[in-house]
This record gives sequence, structure tokens and C-alpha cells, in this order.
Amino acid sequence: MKVKRIVTNVNTRDIAAAKSFYQDVLGLDLLMDHGWIATYGSHEDMNIQISFASQGGSDTRTPDLSIEVDDVDAALERMKSAGFPIEYGPADEPWGVRRFYVRDPFGKLINILAHS
Repeated sequence: MKVKRIVTNVNTRDIAAAKSFYQDVLGLDLLMDHGWIATYGSHEDMNIQISFASQGGSDTRTPDLSIEVDDVDAALERMKSAGFPIEYGPADEPWGVRRFYVRDPFGKLINILAHS
């Protein structure tokens, strides 16, 4: 299993407020907008990303971080073997990711995902 990218998720009810700071001033591109989540970043370097979300999708809590891996099932087994309780999933989501939620040692909610 290999980590491909890590994205910070900011929980907010006013997703549109991010546009002026992150897109208009900093010049980031709007990479994704599902209504409940908007991700800004760079089309040239997909490792530059930040998301603003009112929920985590599928009516879950907004995770603190999203970590994309190349093999979500291997990551799930490693988390279980290490004794970290799974809080959501694994789930195949309608927007094309397979994922699960787990808490890190600091209590942060982590979304571990792979694109289908």
C-alpha cells in the first residue's frame, strides 16, 4: 500500500466563502464541486489541494484529512491489524471512491480512500 496524496478538509457551512481567498487571490483552480464539498488546487500538480465541506458525503461527518492510497483494502486491513477502530465503511461511494473512516492517535477523523 502506498499513500498517493493527503488533502486537508475544512468543515464549513459556507463553502462559497473559500472562492475569493483560494481561487480569486491565491489563484487555485476549482477542481471539484459536489455542492457539499468544493476542492481547490492545481491542475498542474494534483498534490496541491484543500477541500471545504459541509459534510463528509453520504451524510457522514467532515473528516479532518483525506488520504488517497493505491489500495484501500490493504490500508483497511493494516488499520484493523494495528487496532484502530473503523468508524465508517468500507463503502463504495456514488462519486467513484472506495473509502473508510478511522481516527488517528490524536483523535482526528481520517478519510482513507482510493478512486475506482
